[in-house]
Amino acid sequence: MKTIVSIFSSIQHLILLVLLIVMCGTQIAMAQQKPAYILYNSKGKKISYSRMLQTVSEKDILLFGEYHNNAIAHWLQFEVTNDLQKLRALVLGAEMFEQDNQEALSQFVQGKISAKQLDSSARLWKNYPTDYAPLVQIAKANQLAFAATNIPRKFASLVARGGFEALDTLSSIQKTWIAPLPVLYDSTLPGYKNMVAMMGGHGGSNLPKAQAIKDATMAHFILQYYRPGSLFIHYNGSYHSDFFEGIGWYLQQQRPDLKRVTITTVSQKDIHHLEKEHLGRADFIICVDEDMTNTY
Repeated sequence: MKTIVSIFSSIQHLILLVLLIVMCGTQIAMAQQKPAYILYNSKGKKISYSRMLQTVSEKDILLFGEYHNNAIAHWLQFEVTNDLQKLRALVLGAEMFEQDNQEALSQFVQGKISAKQLDSSARLWKNYPTDYAPLVQIAKANQLAFAATNIPRKFASLVARGGFEALDTLSSIQKTWIAPLPVLYDSTLPGYKNMVAMMGGHGGSNLPKAQAIKDATMAHFILQYYRPGSLFIHYNGSYHSDFFEGIGWYLQQQRPDLKRVTITTVSQKDIHHLEKEHLGRADFIICVDEDMTNTY
């Protein structure tokens, strides 16, 4: 009788174990069916992270377009940078640092000032501690140059109000923090035309010029800091490099010989099929679930 009870108990435990395994397998399968993001190429075909990384590693300049508050984009920026520094000599740069803050940024990366001193010396974005500090730390840990590529915001505001001519009022020192004047500008580029359309005409013709001076300045300092044989990774808002315009257009005018690659970020309700409007937006497209928590 005890033997029968023992056998019955063992069977019960076995059934329970099988049920637990099935439940765990089901949960894992469900999790795999609801990824936080999917990578696509420019034609909307799904692509692996390793394939993307291999392609990027063979280029000279990577423009990594982000949504400034997107956690997945920031995480992938860190992962891509950390993985690429094992494969290539890197130079880093970012829209989030304005050129007149270059000295403070370089001193921090070189270990000459503390994080607190950097915070008091440079105009850091409010999400710097969570989203950009990890990238700067990669530069510091691996002794990489980190370029502050953006125009000082107040100078871009001058252009928004008074056009490119407003920059003629800058001092000779201030002009070293922007792209050389006069700035090449093509008002017919779709990205600049769309800005005016999106704003309903508000801001007039100077609005896209303010965007263009940012693009031109970032391209200028990317080329200033680029080193032959290295890969320059530049972090910027996606609009600055989407559809191979913006920064990419200015790089093409000055250094068409350099091999460029772009990554962008988009958000969709259903990430399993890339929406038509995002096709051709970049070489690689991070499609993020729109329910993803933002960093701010």
